[in-house]
Amino acid sequence: MKNLQVFVVLIVGVVAPNTAEALSASRDELAQAHRWVAARFEALRAQSAEPDLFFTSQPPFSFTYSSQSSTELLEKWDAKRSSHKLDDHRTEHTLVCTDPQSGLALRCVAVEYHDFPTVEWTLYFKNNGTNDTPILEKILALDIQLDRGASGEFLLHHNIGSPANGNDYGPLETTLKPGATKRIGGAGGRPTNSDWSYFNLEWGGEGLIAVVGWPGQWAAEFARDKARGLRFSAGQELTRFKLLPGEEVRSPLIVLQFWKGDWIRAQNIWRRWMMAHSMPKPGGKLPQPQLLASSSRQYDEMIKANEINQIMFIDRYLEEGIKLDYWWMDAGWYVHHGGGWPRVGTWDVDTNRFPRGLRAVSDHAHRHGLKTLVWFEPERVTADTWLAKNHPEWILGGAKGGLLNLGNDDARQWLSEHVDQLLTEQGIGLYRQDFNMDPLEFWRKNDAPDRQGITEIKHITGYLAYWDELRRRHPNMLIDSCSSGGRRNDLETMRRAVPLWRSDYAYEAIGHQCMTYGISLWLPFHGTGTVATRNAPYYGSGPTPVEPYAFWSNAAPSLGCGCDMRVKELDYAALRRLFDQWRRISVNYTGDFYPLTPWTRDDHAWMAWQFDRPETGEGMVQVFRRHNSFYETARFKLRGLEPNARYSVSNLDAPEAKQPFSGRELLEKGLPAALPGAPSVAVLIYQRAM
Repeated sequence: MKNLQVFVVLIVGVVAPNTAEALSASRDELAQAHRWVAARFEALRAQSAEPDLFFTSQPPFSFTYSSQSSTELLEKWDAKRSSHKLDDHRTEHTLVCTDPQSGLALRCVAVEYHDFPTVEWTLYFKNNGTNDTPILEKILALDIQLDRGASGEFLLHHNIGSPANGNDYGPLETTLKPGATKRIGGAGGRPTNSDWSYFNLEWGGEGLIAVVGWPGQWAAEFARDKARGLRFSAGQELTRFKLLPGEEVRSPLIVLQFWKGDWIRAQNIWRRWMMAHSMPKPGGKLPQPQLLASSSRQYDEMIKANEINQIMFIDRYLEEGIKLDYWWMDAGWYVHHGGGWPRVGTWDVDTNRFPRGLRAVSDHAHRHGLKTLVWFEPERVTADTWLAKNHPEWILGGAKGGLLNLGNDDARQWLSEHVDQLLTEQGIGLYRQDFNMDPLEFWRKNDAPDRQGITEIKHITGYLAYWDELRRRHPNMLIDSCSSGGRRNDLETMRRAVPLWRSDYAYEAIGHQCMTYGISLWLPFHGTGTVATRNAPYYGSGPTPVEPYAFWSNAAPSLGCGCDMRVKELDYAALRRLFDQWRRISVNYTGDFYPLTPWTRDDHAWMAWQFDRPETGEGMVQVFRRHNSFYETARFKLRGLEPNARYSVSNLDAPEAKQPFSGRELLEKGLPAALPGAPSVAVLIYQRAM
């Protein structure tokens, strides 16, 4: 079997233990998380029963009220505490502290997870008084002190966001030396516009995953002292406001996960926590691998699309024997008066092009076992559209267009009713929401000096409430979050949606290899598109050869196809083979993710990773030799296997040719792979012997 030759000239590995590990939280990790929760949420002012070596027992948040710090104030405020069990795996702890003078109430709602070393919380501030409150400012939903102990400097693992430049989701490492300060945040009001709002902080053989869930402008700061300490704070970037009588606002969601040992192991426990507790489950099930297709590249998104050509494309996929899960109808299906797809604000189907509505396309798809996905961008409004003309008071920017203010109850109610009606009447199975603007300027221009941050909070609260209402009305419907690609992939959004188009940097092979590597550390489900051809441009078409390297570089749990089905000269047999192979291996994307090489965009390099499912003893390794690499063979040390077990390994292109290995050999010596051509790819699948 030539793709598994033993002769090797390159040995590749990442710095991590090679022995098999049980991917569940240890007793020590669970105990540490419980002690931490007990000290801060079960007894706000009391020390924990057991000493905690790395944290103080102060509340893990801070704020300033009437020019006084919360540390001083909370000792004087009335406090009530309650706890109740949500289910077998979660307990909710609620702290309510009230200022006896102004009536301001702080409510901290924390959820402790018992099956993971994880805790989350959100702060709520409400004015229960009859007058405006004094100024509430500098709200840090996360504000903790850490001590690294006697050994091991603080090392911050973090990631690039999705700037659509080919570096999207790239992993970064920053050593936090004494006296250093590192500040990371959102940009333009979109949370993962530039930086990723997920962190893994490591020191001395243990660490802390911390995540900021905020679909707006957030900031985090890591400030080292001159000794062994680190202050870690995060929250909405700008808060300085009074609250009106009866008014309530919230903070970002904060999630912490405690770990010991290996940071990659911690990332996989995080992935497992996401799938267990923090991903959308339409119909009670996690999203399944899915194949979608569209004609966006052929019809200028949907500007030149119509009922006839949409049905024709669906029929062509059926004719070629390519089984789809969804037909994707993107931007431009609505009335846009010749202004193209960016002319958003009139959410009515263009009946000149779709005389029977989108329902005709949906019904045709349904008859053949497909569902439909339809694109919306409700928050961006352009001039002279229905919303701008009829409800300029709902728009931050007025009749000239701008941001639909989802903090306005009337606007949000109208949007909920209108979109719900479209989803129902047009037979839409998957709701896709885009967001191609930076909202921060609109939010801040709308705030008075004594109300800074309020418009942002109310918009975000409304945005989440809008999606929750759609999910309530359509419990079996999946939501796709797009924001010029992946610029809104914060945790609050990812609890309600999945990113089926993870970046507007499309198709290029090396960039998407790197994206899969980076995003898989954090999100188990994500998607992109493929045209299965080398370096295909975003627009345009042509009968370029089908290439496995291009296909697998873009493969993901959700895979969109943009092939021009009008071209009958394409190698459809090769396409069918690739899609069938992807179907066979796609279950592995839910497994534990292990990088097997360093992350790099160097075109002389190899890149490889492993998805392992220890419960079944199965997994896959994907290996890419880039076009300027002069190595033809390599070994990759695998992770997560049982040293004393036997495994059979085969190349997906030759599944009948199995080669035996011991688990110890794969862990210590590595899995050999031979790729004589460049660029080229191997997808290797393995199974533990029973």
